[in-house]
Amino acid sequence: MADAPVILCFGDSLTAGYGLLPGQDYPSLLQRRLAEQGFPHRVVNAGLSGDTTAAAMQRLAWSLKSRPAIAIVVLGANDGFRGGDPDDMRTHLLAIIRKLQESGVRVLLGGMRIPPNYGLSHVERFAAVYPALAKETGVAFLPFFLEGVAGQPALNLEDGIHPNAAGYRKVLDTLWPVLLPLLTPSG
Repeated sequence: MADAPVILCFGDSLTAGYGLLPGQDYPSLLQRRLAEQGFPHRVVNAGLSGDTTAAAMQRLAWSLKSRPAIAIVVLGANDGFRGGDPDDMRTHLLAIIRKLQESGVRVLLGGMRIPPNYGLSHVERFAAVYPALAKETGVAFLPFFLEGVAGQPALNLEDGIHPNAAGYRKVLDTLWPVLLPLLTPSG
């Protein structure tokens, strides 16, 4: 497994698996799915609860030491919840994607959304960052990482923000078809 291609799951608490038992987060579920499907990849969970895009940008070099072939980037929720400027978030995400691409890493970007109580203009500016970045950089793109999970009490922890174990199974099912083409060198 040491020479297996690495999939770097790079993100915040949504990647780290906040509030869950070990093995219930999406990177762990992904590792099991890969093994079941006969893929040799090794998944590295580089999720850090509370991370913003600026903080993640600062720790990217360390995460690249795992020499990933693929990176799943799911960041920005904390920027949004803290009322950060979407232009700053975009700048940081672009720097992260470009650094990964310069390192020969195939990237999948998971889009995020914030609740409407942040104001329509801010919510729209925030949401527009992800498809624009995907188009500009040519990365694989999942428009909303929490599609079918956000706002569903049965799929989230009591905080209503973080997926529970069932929610992460749904996340993986949504992510899988976008990731699949990246799993082969020609993908």
